[in-house]
Amino acid sequence: MYAIVETGGKQYQVEEGRYVEVELLDAEKDSKIVFDKVVMIVNGKKSKVGQPYVTGASAEGTVLAHDKAKKIIVFKQRPKKGYRKKQGHRQGFTRVMINKIRTSAQKKAAAAEETTEKQGE
Repeated sequence: MYAIVETGGKQYQVEEGRYVEVELLDAEKDSKIVFDKVVMIVNGKKSKVGQPYVTGASAEGTVLAHDKAKKIIVFKQRPKKGYRKKQGHRQGFTRVMINKIRTSAQKKAAAAEETTEKQGE
């Protein structure tokens, strides 16, 4: 099962147990993060497509690291004018390990399970 989530104006395919590098997030290292803008969940015949988002679905993850991507060179030049400008850029990103992808049905089942555990105590 995998999901398509939206964050930072881009869409990413996420899967449980794998990490994804997203646009730089304002979160501490080792903190939990929830992506609630789920565009699509693919699970065989139980797949869901949102309009625009799947209601009640979320992807939960842990922030592993903040880093910068490989340097790209931005070079500008005007012909016959002697104008040249060379500049480098490194885009920041956040690496997130996806722990769980939850649908509304899974959330209801987990809540029901918690209430039965509390009643049993």
